[in-house]
This record gives sequence, C-alpha cells and structure tokens, in this order.
Amino acid sequence: MCAHYQLGRSMFIQTEITPNEDSLKFIPGASVMGEGTAEFLDARSALTSPLAIRLMGIEGVKGVFYGPDFVTVSKDSETAWSVVKPEVYSILMEHFSSGMPLFRSQEERDAAGPQDTRILDTDSETVAMIKELLETRVRPAIMEDGGDIEYRGFDDDGYVKVKLKGSCRGCDSSTVTLKSGIERMLMHYIPEVKGVEQVMDEEEAIALNEFAKLEQRLGKETPKEDHEMAKYMSI
Repeated sequence: MCAHYQLGRSMFIQTEITPNEDSLKFIPGASVMGEGTAEFLDARSALTSPLAIRLMGIEGVKGVFYGPDFVTVSKDSETAWSVVKPEVYSILMEHFSSGMPLFRSQEERDAAGPQDTRILDTDSETVAMIKELLETRVRPAIMEDGGDIEYRGFDDDGYVKVKLKGSCRGCDSSTVTLKSGIERMLMHYIPEVKGVEQVMDEEEAIALNEFAKLEQRLGKETPKEDHEMAKYMSI
C-alpha cells in the first residue's frame, strides 16, 4: 500500500507502509544514497547529514534510514503519523528540490555506507559465500520493506550473526524474517551454516525484554504469521 504527496508542480513523494507500523518508507523519486545505506539513531550520528539532523529534529522521530532511492523514518509509538508526516514531507521537499548534498563531505558519505559484505582476502570460502548471498539475495528483499541487514560474523558453531536495520529494527516480525527467510536460505545453500542469530543493541534488548514481560503479565500470545518478505527469498 502506498500514497503520493505532490510537491510543487512536478515533484512527488511516494510513501509505502512497512512491516513495522512505526516506520514509513518515503520515496522522493530521486537518488538518495545511490549505492549502499546509512542509518541514524540519534542526533549525534545524524550530524554528518544535514537532511538526517533535520528529520531527527521532528518531535517523535527516533530513527532515519537512507536506502538507494528511499528514506525510512521511524517514530515512537506515542506519536501519530498524522503529526509526523507533514513535517517529513516538507523537509524532504526542501532538501531534494534544493540540490543540497546528502552528507557534509565525501569522506562522511564514504564512511556511512555498509562495508559488512565486502569480501576480504582473509575471508574463508564459507564466509565469502555468506556475504555474497546476503548482498545479492537478502539485502534487496529487505530493502523492499524499507530496511537493511548487516553481517556481524560467523562463529565456530556455524551461526551467522546479523543485525536488522531501518524499518526491520525492533519489528515484531523480525524473528520470523530471520527464520523463515534468511536462515532457511543460507542453510540450504551453505551446509556449514547451522542457523542465524540477530545481534541487538543494548537498548533494543532491554525494550524487547520489557515487552515480553508485559505480554506475560497480560497473558496474551501474539500470533505470528509468515513475513511477506519470505516470498522474495524462496529457495
């Protein structure tokens, strides 16, 4: 599901919902990162990008994610999209119609993109295959939902460590995404892979733990459905 917002006479910004109800994907009809991604979770990290620092200044916004041709904005659950969206539209319109650079310098732009799936001379054949699959099969599918995946390692027990970003960060269906899509595909193509585990920031782990405690107190069980993304990564 998507919506369009007209900016001036010729510029449109398209919005698409994501699996995370607190994240929206904004498509300005112009290149954003071009190649790679970048994520900003606080004002300090956003200082490298004039657009990100302005978006982070909107009340309720807690994260900004740049994709090749989209911007994902994440908000807190207490703030309504009806409050956030008009400001996001205005800032995006001003930025992309002005021709301003996305980052303050080329060095900051180069440092922002993911380097996690770049195959190194020191990588084993297994790690190289994992990185290639993540880059060519998994990352494009996750970007469809306004997010990204970051490779964090492959341990001696055969587990691939990854971190979900953008709209996938903290999404209720992230576990299903890992198990029904990413893990199943990697285990199919690479026998050495025994599973996939998500690496979380300390704040995310605390939030998820508190949410689990709340569910237990309320005696609720949230039904889990297969994530739409799984169809993109079918083996």
